[in-house]
Amino acid sequence: MSAHVTRRSLTRGITAATAVATLATGLAACGGDSEAATAVSDTAGTVTVGRLSNGAAKETTLKVPEVKSISAELPAAVRKSGKLVIGSGTLPSGSPPLGFVGSDQKTLTGSEADLGRLVAAVLGLEPEVKRFTWENLFVGIDSGKVNVGFSNITDTEERKRTYEFASYRKDDLAFETPKSSKWTFDGDYQALAGKTVSVGAGTNQERILLEWQKKLRSEGKKLTVKYFQDNNSLYLALNSGKIDAFLGPSPNLSYHVTQTASTPDATRIAGRYSGAGEALQGLIAATAKKGSGLAKPLTDAINHLIQNGQYAQWLAAWNLSGDAVTKSEVNPPGLPLDNS
Repeated sequence: MSAHVTRRSLTRGITAATAVATLATGLAACGGDSEAATAVSDTAGTVTVGRLSNGAAKETTLKVPEVKSISAELPAAVRKSGKLVIGSGTLPSGSPPLGFVGSDQKTLTGSEADLGRLVAAVLGLEPEVKRFTWENLFVGIDSGKVNVGFSNITDTEERKRTYEFASYRKDDLAFETPKSSKWTFDGDYQALAGKTVSVGAGTNQERILLEWQKKLRSEGKKLTVKYFQDNNSLYLALNSGKIDAFLGPSPNLSYHVTQTASTPDATRIAGRYSGAGEALQGLIAATAKKGSGLAKPLTDAINHLIQNGQYAQWLAAWNLSGDAVTKSEVNPPGLPLDNS
C-alpha cells in the first residue's frame, strides 16, 4: 500500500468531489471496491451519454460503430475477452460530473465513464465499469483487474514509471468562492496572502497550494490551508466565511457552481490554474498498466472520436467543452518529476 500512498501524494485528479449534499457525503476514500458494472441498454453501434445524470448532463445518443483498423491494434488477450474493464476511482461518495451514482440510485454515470464507453465502442468491446476508492483504482490497474482507468487521472512523469497514458482532456484546477466574494486569482500566488483555502488531502492541487504556502511563508506572509472530511462541512465553512476559497478540479467545482446558482449559497469560479503548473498545460489521460499495449489503441480511438465529432458532443453533453483538447497523444509530457 505504501507505493500507492506515494503516488497519491504526488498527484491525484479526482479527490475533492464537489457534489451537492444529496450526491456526496465525504472526500476521504475508504477501502474496498464495487464489482457492480454500469448498467447500459445501448444497441450495437450506439452509446447514450448523460444517462441517469439527474440533470448534470443532456442525454445524447451517439452513433459509434467499431473501427476495425483500430480494434486490430488491441492486445490479443483484451480482444479475445470481448470487453474493456474501465476503472472509476469514485468510491465512496462520487464526484459529479465525472463519476457518481445516477438517478436510479445504483448505476454509475458521469463524463469519465461515458468516454470510456465511447472508446470501448470504437474498439468493438463491451464496456464494464467498476468503481473503486482512489487508491484501489491503481491497485486494480496494477493487478490486471482493470484494463484502463478513466477517472480524471493526471498525466505525470512519475506515473509513467508504472503506467502508460492516452490523453483526452485538459487538467485545470479552479478556485471556488461564495458568489458575493470579490476575490479573484489570476495565476499569481501573491493573491493568496492572508487567505484561508481548503483543499483535498493527497491531491495534486494540495501539492501546488502547499508550494505557494511555502513561498509566501519565506516572504513573511501567511496562507492558511484547511482540510475537511466531507463536502457538507467544507461548503458550510465556505458559505459561513470560515474559509475564503476551495481549490479543486475545475469540472467538479464548475458543476457545483451550476447546482447552487439559484440558491442562497450560490458560488462562483474565482480563477483557474493548470494542474501541471504555470509552465505546462496539465492533461487528463486514460491510464493503463505500463507495457499493456493499450495506450496506442486507446489514443487512436479517442482521436477517431475527436475527428468524427462524437468527442465534442460528449463534452457538450456534460458542459465540459472548455476542457477540450485538439488531439489525444500517447504519453505526452506530464507533470515533471522535479515538480511532483
